Amino acid sequence: MNPILIVEDELDISRLVEFHFKQAGFPVKTVMDGASALEHIKTLRPPLIILDLMLPDMDGKDICRTLKANPQTQNIPILMLTARAEELDRIIGFELGAEDYVTKPFSPKELVLRAKAILKRRELPAEETSHFQVEGLLIDIDRHQVWVYRKPVSLTHTEFKLLTTLVSKRGRVFTRENLLDKVWGYTYEGYARTVDTHIRRLRDKLGPMGEWIETIRGVGYRFREALELDQDE
Repeated sequence: MNPILIVEDELDISRLVEFHFKQAGFPVKTVMDGASALEHIKTLRPPLIILDLMLPDMDGKDICRTLKANPQTQNIPILMLTARAEELDRIIGFELGAEDYVTKPFSPKELVLRAKAILKRRELPAEETSHFQVEGLLIDIDRHQVWVYRKPVSLTHTEFKLLTTLVSKRGRVFTRENLLDKVWGYTYEGYARTVDTHIRRLRDKLGPMGEWIETIRGVGYRFREALELDQDE
């Protein structure tokens, strides 16, 4: 396994994170600025990047944007680690394609657990069904591709997993906690809004098919078995 890349400019924090990942059995490489991170990513091809957003030479969001725009690096999962705790920052991070977002101060054990969850869901075998088709939506599991009315849609790994989870059980209602467990691999009180952010982003990307993802108030979400008009419409 290639080393996980830790991008963190605070020495105490980088050492803490590195220690806990090594204790968990992961090889790691630590860098302290954005330029070094981009250079190492070219050669390391890390399975995961732990990315601080507030770096001395560039904003971590710009690094994320650069990686997700490059076909050679766009599938490398990014876990953002930052002192920016505002909901807007979290939403921007997810919209840029980050797999997860952890704010400082943080629990090193939780950070490792979240990283394990990201890596685990990328290693899961494909569903027995290799294709799903609903109206204008076509999902190719093996190729990790999605089309809406024959137009390709670019989804992050998490968005793709979220979509296939909902579509594979059409009509079933998933609570936010269900989805956190199935898609992210963990359940933590207070992180349910992560699901809401991803659902909103997924709907936007699916365009006209986004309305098939239905909000069940006070419960969670489902992918409709049939597109129905609301009672009050």
